[in-house]
Amino acid sequence: MHKGKIKKIVRDRGFGFIADTDGREVFFHQSSLVETSFTALNEDQQVEFEVESSDKGPRAINVHVVQS
Repeated sequence: MHKGKIKKIVRDRGFGFIADTDGREVFFHQSSLVETSFTALNEDQQVEFEVESSDKGPRAINVHVVQS
């Protein structure tokens, strides 16, 4: 599992970007969220996720919000 935080949310389009702890930016789609709704997400929220390759670059899947 990778760790990071929500960097940007594009609510009207249903996607966003996660800043990985390795310094890279990873795309995620609202359908990749597990146990949380897209509308409940906030920027700077801590998440854990897996990464898969896509034709447009790395994509986060199985995104879980880390409860603090």
